[in-house]
Amino acid sequence: MGFPERTLSAPGKLFLSGEYAVLWGGVARIAAVEPRTHAFIRSRADRTVEIVLEDGRLTGAATPAGVKWEGPVPDAFRFTAYAIDLALRVIGTEGPGFSVAFEPSPLIDGHKLGLGSSARAAVLATEAARVALDGDFDTLKLALLSHADAQGGKGSGGDVAASFAGGVVRYRRYDLKALLESASKGGLVARLDQSTPVDVSRVGDPVYPMVYVFSGASASTTSLVKAIEARLTTDERRRFVERSDAAGDVLERGLLRRDFAAVESACEELQSLLWSLAETKHEAIERILGLARTFGCAGKQSGAGGGDGAVVFCPDERGQREVVEACNARGLQAFALKSAPGLQGEVKTHAALAKWL
Repeated sequence: MGFPERTLSAPGKLFLSGEYAVLWGGVARIAAVEPRTHAFIRSRADRTVEIVLEDGRLTGAATPAGVKWEGPVPDAFRFTAYAIDLALRVIGTEGPGFSVAFEPSPLIDGHKLGLGSSARAAVLATEAARVALDGDFDTLKLALLSHADAQGGKGSGGDVAASFAGGVVRYRRYDLKALLESASKGGLVARLDQSTPVDVSRVGDPVYPMVYVFSGASASTTSLVKAIEARLTTDERRRFVERSDAAGDVLERGLLRRDFAAVESACEELQSLLWSLAETKHEAIERILGLARTFGCAGKQSGAGGGDGAVVFCPDERGQREVVEACNARGLQAFALKSAPGLQGEVKTHAALAKWL
């Protein structure tokens, strides 16, 4: 196999622009951000595949047709199990086995922060399987496929792309329909070989300090998207995408060319557009954005809305400190942000995860 053990890490994500629009053919800009989460892999002498989470263990046998799990896959293991199973099917070998432990995603008062925990899990699990099995597949493409498969084909995949690539990425939704069909009916390896590259590129780090403020409530992206798509016509979606793409272009230019007026203008347009989808409105997000404006900062919701949080852009570090202090003083969890590297191997062993195996 060539490795006894390995530690990996991957960042979370924050949408800067393109929420909803990316589902309908538009472009999203997404930042990979701290905190990172880790996975620790250890080789085995048998064909057993073992996933260890804070919630417990899931074991199975490695086969050319995937992992033969010893029982039903619990929800907590769904994204990691789907990714590892798919990797084994693509490689098509009987083993070798391996154990992999995954660090839990950070929570605030029991709430997910909206930083893409399932996408990060899919990326880490896919790369863990590639390392353990000495595979040569495209980790990003397989992570996109397993993540979509684990949630019934839903989602844009932007969170997966950002966690894999790191920095700030410009991303257009990857069409997985043919691959999902092959995954269920056969012929996946050939279809993967023939598939087009993922449309993702790094665009450079923002020149302005950023803050993330959590609303105090986790949002259900799936239910929000379902409700909105049920009532928007094709023309309404097209107009939404046009406005979102135009404002996203302005935001990117402002963040890269030190033009804060452009950042303010783009945030105002993007937020107005998102709130034209009434389901996305949330009182805490309105409060956060109002507070940011009092300190000369600009912000918008990050993600589907209805909770989760907002990303705030500040003209300088003083404004960043003031927003963080003001939000925290009001019971709103806020922390400074910077873009982070993508998926990577770590030099040091993650000692806590190693003890789980």
